[in-house]
Amino acid sequence: MSPSYGQMTVHRSLAELPPGFGPAVVTIGNFDGVHRGHQQILAAVLDEARSLRARAVALTFDPHPDHFLRPADAPLLLTPIDERLRLLAKTGIDATVVLPFEAALASLPARDFVRTVLVDALGVRGLHEGSNFRFGHHAEAGVAELARFGAEYGFALHVHPAFHVHGLEVSSSAIRDHVAAGDMTRARWMLGRPFAVLSTTMRDRGVGSRLLVPTVNLASYAGQLPAFGVYVTCLTIGSRRFQAVTNVGNRPTFTGAGFSVESHILDFEPIDLSPETPVELQFLHRLRPERTWPSPEALKVQIFKDVARAKRYFRLMPSLP
Repeated sequence: MSPSYGQMTVHRSLAELPPGFGPAVVTIGNFDGVHRGHQQILAAVLDEARSLRARAVALTFDPHPDHFLRPADAPLLLTPIDERLRLLAKTGIDATVVLPFEAALASLPARDFVRTVLVDALGVRGLHEGSNFRFGHHAEAGVAELARFGAEYGFALHVHPAFHVHGLEVSSSAIRDHVAAGDMTRARWMLGRPFAVLSTTMRDRGVGSRLLVPTVNLASYAGQLPAFGVYVTCLTIGSRRFQAVTNVGNRPTFTGAGFSVESHILDFEPIDLSPETPVELQFLHRLRPERTWPSPEALKVQIFKDVARAKRYFRLMPSLP
């Protein structure tokens, strides 16, 4: 089944755009995480589009340009493309255009990109970007060049300063760093919601038509994960949300156990679950780093302590997530 994005339409190439698509108010970006800085720009796009009776449009790329241009150094993503589109739809914009990032697009000069994509295909009337936006072959152009193109082609450019929260500049790379360090609080500040992983359950771990034990292992996940450790989490399976404690890591107390993202459900009840069932795991708070315990019995004692601390967290933070 194809994902649903509510009222937002998704066009995965310029060829998919309907005739007479414009006029449009546009923002261009990777939108990894669709964080609070993105949300601020998207709200401005929506406001201007409504005032001009135009479409509010996000223009993004798949794969992420760094994954095409510098695959060895490309970042792990906060949000795979389908999750990114779902989050973009929640902002209320009308359409997202996903351009395949490939050699032809990577080599396109900035002027040609503006003329063929923004002006001819999208009918741009207003463009909103962050102050550090770069585009075109070898990132040759920025907002100064965009302003000149706007004057030439008849669209307005709105440049947005960096968004700050609690004195911290919000960016996708900063959020990745906080998640990689296990700092769920700062990641939540910047995202405007708890950091979450969308996946399925691991096959061959006893998952059948019913989940009958209070432990769920996530399937292999290619995106950004938190630092190894134990976390207070929320696990959503279908319409049911559970409180949980999750271990991310290699379980070093058990030789050869290997990497896993394993969640122990606190308020467990049997539920329908297959290897294809979507699972969302929200990371709320890091309890401790992962460590090797002298024996399985010592680990069991610590697990009871982790569970008690997680239950206390949920008592004290009833509004989260």
